[in-house]
Amino acid sequence: MTLAVPLAAATETADVLVDLAVVLAAAKLGDEIFKRIGQPGLVGEILAGVIVGPSVFGLVEPGEVLEVFAELGVVFLLFWVGLETRLSEMREVGRVAGQVGVAGVLVPFAAGIGLGFAIGEPIETAILLGAALAATSAGITAATFASLGVVREAPARTVLGAAVIDDILALILVAVATGLAAEGGFDALALVFTMALAIGFVAFVALGGTELVKRRPQLLHAPRFSESPLLPAVILCLALAAIAGQIGLAAIIGAFLAGLIVAETKEQHPIEDEVAPLYAFFPPFFFAFIGIELDLGALVEGGTLLLLAAVTAVAVASKLIACRPAAAPLGRRQAWTVAVGMVPRGEVGIVVASIGITIGVLDDELFAAIVGMAVATTLAAPPVLRRLTGPS
Repeated sequence: MTLAVPLAAATETADVLVDLAVVLAAAKLGDEIFKRIGQPGLVGEILAGVIVGPSVFGLVEPGEVLEVFAELGVVFLLFWVGLETRLSEMREVGRVAGQVGVAGVLVPFAAGIGLGFAIGEPIETAILLGAALAATSAGITAATFASLGVVREAPARTVLGAAVIDDILALILVAVATGLAAEGGFDALALVFTMALAIGFVAFVALGGTELVKRRPQLLHAPRFSESPLLPAVILCLALAAIAGQIGLAAIIGAFLAGLIVAETKEQHPIEDEVAPLYAFFPPFFFAFIGIELDLGALVEGGTLLLLAAVTAVAVASKLIACRPAAAPLGRRQAWTVAVGMVPRGEVGIVVASIGITIGVLDDELFAAIVGMAVATTLAAPPVLRRLTGPS
């Protein structure tokens, strides 16, 4: 009896390690195959997750540990993207990013509500469907831009700036939907407070943090435990990601802001070289986990395929219709790049769907359709972006 608990714990630990090894190996195999055929590696990583997940071979089940690794993956992905960006560069496209962000939320949100009413859903379900269509996955597009080496070009900076705006507005929309579904009703005062807190956090960290580090770039070496700037930088990344999550924003917004701050020290420290191993190790778990979460069985039941097709068509069309004109000042080709870059819903759409089914606003069929849409838009956008950002 004395050995039972340690043995059980050891077995559980071994199972977790096996899952992590299988997911990482499968993701990198998918990455390798897709790069060899000239396609974005992240698409191969997502499909690898589908294959090893419950929908195909069932080698790995979605679990808490895998979810944590996936969350760390997208956090370090956006931290890396922030490192590749300067706040001054973001300001250059600020006006266009604002237009794209607002248009990219309002039009898909209205389209989602219209689709919800068209299929006979109540107001709270229609609003949540609109919120799922309004969201944008910065992680997917950022990874594509990073792999193509165009993170610092205008379309990438515009999409990243618009994604921050999207996240704040999507937070408001989800809060409205959950408030309408709750027994206590909608709390407008709490929503206004949360929105002000989110906007204040982004502005304060982006402006104040970057200015502080610009003036004192040796801050990352100030702690006595800091033999390199990596550890203080990672602590800053995780802290800002955690704060962003606590106030209702996506953790990736905090990670991206941390990257912007640390980017101001690049002339003094080879920080990118030190962060590179984290960027190589964690993000594959994020992309594979998207595939693992996809339930192919649910998508072929009844009218779910038709619903999936309708939701995906509205999701794609509404982003393109909204964002292409908003990004027109950048030029025709770059405007299309921005519009396509705003299409992936990825983990953001899945999170919104998860909230919906948890609070009872979505049924299983609509939940499966939204998750399927999130994965479909995630898979479709990178190859198109590759063509748009390639030689004319």
